[in-house]
Amino acid sequence: MKIYLVGGAVRDQLLGLPVKEKDWVVVGATVNDMLQAGFRQVGKDFPVFLHPKTGEEHALARTERKIGRGYTGFAFDTSPTVTLEEDLKRRDLTINAMAQTPSGEIIDPYHGQADLEKKILRHVSLAFVEDPVRILRVARFHARFGFDIAPDTLLLMQKMVAQGEVEALVAERVWKELERALAGPQPEKFFAALTASHALALLFPQMTASGAGLTALSQAAKISTVPQVRFAALLHALPKTEITALCDRYRIPTDYRDMAILVSNYLSHYQNAKNLTAEELLNLLQATDALRRPARFNDFLVSCAACSAQSSTTDWLLACHDAAKTIEIKELTAHYTGQALAQKIKEKRCRAIQSWLQKSQ
Repeated sequence: MKIYLVGGAVRDQLLGLPVKEKDWVVVGATVNDMLQAGFRQVGKDFPVFLHPKTGEEHALARTERKIGRGYTGFAFDTSPTVTLEEDLKRRDLTINAMAQTPSGEIIDPYHGQADLEKKILRHVSLAFVEDPVRILRVARFHARFGFDIAPDTLLLMQKMVAQGEVEALVAERVWKELERALAGPQPEKFFAALTASHALALLFPQMTASGAGLTALSQAAKISTVPQVRFAALLHALPKTEITALCDRYRIPTDYRDMAILVSNYLSHYQNAKNLTAEELLNLLQATDALRRPARFNDFLVSCAACSAQSSTTDWLLACHDAAKTIEIKELTAHYTGQALAQKIKEKRCRAIQSWLQKSQ
């Protein structure tokens, strides 16, 4: 039995990046060997085990054979005769097809280190076309590292799209890769890669590669690391119905959807904020739930700033928000209840904003 560190951990280590997760491949072992060594089996489709002390995943070296459409249509061979080179060959990109021995030696049969130096995303073998998730992964790595996609690899991605493989992707996997891309330094490149592969129109027909959404996403990535902010900037030009349809299709979490709809509905108010009356400004604060959820309101403002290049409006609206919060509500509750109380609070907040407007002019 031989154990090797593989995949992203080796890649990130060579790039000088922090290693967040470690995956291991075990060569020359059987399921019984792993169980006898104290590993706990968790894999269903193929044998994956958790180390008894570290809890890190260890998978038996395997080969794959395509037997159906999509990314689940595979038969696996995990016999002890499968070599490390055979296991690495089934991986998506050369930069992810490296291994490291316990002594630190890098095993690189497919020239991943050279492609790291050249900053190229290149497929390991023609088996790349068998898994449509790889289109999304290449797009995500393009967003994370900014590496170029090798021309031959892009041709394979286009071939996969033309053959309908993208249609086999499940919603959760599409969202998982998009969410990861949104966290990257250049998330707009995720969509650029999908456009180049011809997959964008199938996966995200609401978007275009040269649209305002990608420009806003790029700007949002420069001013915020919050993925909900970036997502809202991306979709700001879409109406609520299309945002809802997209989020429903990919089962996108509610907080992402709500922020995107908020920006879509009220971006024009942000852009025209300095021309609004005190009552209109209060209506904006109430519509965005700013007084109860100031952190989300701040994210809303950052998203709007990314979409309109009006960062000064953010500070201005935050000052407006502070003015609305200055009123004392406790004294009103002693005299009013229900709808009458709500009306009195609104009147006092309106006057507070009006006073602030006069002082700020």
